[in-house]
Amino acid sequence: MKSLLAAFLVLFASTNALAADNDQLAKAKAEGKVAYYANITAVEPIMQAFTDDTGIKAEYTRISTTKFVATAITEFEAGKFMADVVQGPLPVLEILKEKGMLAPYSSPAAAHYPEWTHKDKYIQLFGIEYVGLIYNKDLVKPADVPKRYQDLTDPKWKNKIVMANPANHATTISWLIGLKENVFKNDAEWMKFVKGLAANKPMFVKSFGPTPAPIESGEKLIGISMPKYIITKAPAPLDWAHLSQPLMGTPRAIGISVKAPHPAAAREFVDYWLSKKAMSLLADKVGEYVATPGVFPPIEGMDKAKVIPIRELSDEEIKKWGAEFKKIFDVQ
Repeated sequence: MKSLLAAFLVLFASTNALAADNDQLAKAKAEGKVAYYANITAVEPIMQAFTDDTGIKAEYTRISTTKFVATAITEFEAGKFMADVVQGPLPVLEILKEKGMLAPYSSPAAAHYPEWTHKDKYIQLFGIEYVGLIYNKDLVKPADVPKRYQDLTDPKWKNKIVMANPANHATTISWLIGLKENVFKNDAEWMKFVKGLAANKPMFVKSFGPTPAPIESGEKLIGISMPKYIITKAPAPLDWAHLSQPLMGTPRAIGISVKAPHPAAAREFVDYWLSKKAMSLLADKVGEYVATPGVFPPIEGMDKAKVIPIRELSDEEIKKWGAEFKKIFDVQ
C-alpha cells in the first residue's frame, strides 16, 4: 500500500511539473522572443537550437566585460534596458543584483549542478571563464611550451606575449589575483612573476576576444587567453600549454532582468541554457568549460585538467589592483 502511495505521489508531482513546464512554454511562445545580453562569444549554435526547439526567437547582444556594467546600468536607469536575460562574469552580475536589476529565479535545470554553482536565488553559475596559455603550435617548439606560469617571465618571450589589459580588464585582474591566492607560495614569489611578466612587454588588447588574432598571424607567439579559441578559431594553429598548475577563471553567471519584457520566455531560455543539451553544445561548439557533470570541451587533455573558480573581487579590489597593475605594466 505504501509503495502504491509513493508511486502515486511521484506520478502526481511529475504530472504537475510537466503541466507547469507546458504552461511556461505556452506563455513564452505567446511572448514571441527573448533578448539575451551577454559577454560570452560564439554562442549562435545555442541561440539557433533554442529557437528550433521552442519556436521562440532568440536575440543575442554581445557586450564586452569592460563595458557591461556601465552599459547595463545606463540603459536601466534610462528605462531602455531591453534584456530579458543577462550573462557575464560573476562580479558583473553581483553589481547588477546590488542595483536591483535582477529578478529571483531558481531553474530546475540546475538542480544537479555542483554546490558551488548555486550562488543565490538571483544568480546561477554555469561554468568557468577559464584562462590559460594558448600559443601558435606552428611557431613554438614543443620543448619551449611553458610548463608553469613562471615560464612566462623567461626573456625569450619578450615582445611575444599578448594579453587583455591588466589595468582595466576585470577578468584578467581577477585572474592575476587568483594566481596570488591559489598558485604561488607567497606574495613575494607572485610579485616576482608579475614584474617578470611585465618586463617581457606584453601587447595589451581590450579583452580576451582579440587575443587569438596576433597569435594566429605569428605577430605574437603566446597569449594569456582562453583555450576555447582552439575550437572557435579552428583551423587556426592554436594549442594550449598543459601546465602542472591549475587553470583558473571567473565563474560564468546568468540571471533574469527584473524588468524583463518577456518574463516567461526569459525563464524558458534560462532553463534551456542550463540544460545538458545546451551545455554540451556550449562545450562542443564553443569550447567552454561548463558545470554540467561529465561534459568537457573537445580539447585534448582538458578532461584531465584541474580547473577552479576563483574568488570574486569587490569593485574596490578591481579598482585598486587595476591601478597597481597599470603602474607595474606601465600601461599608457
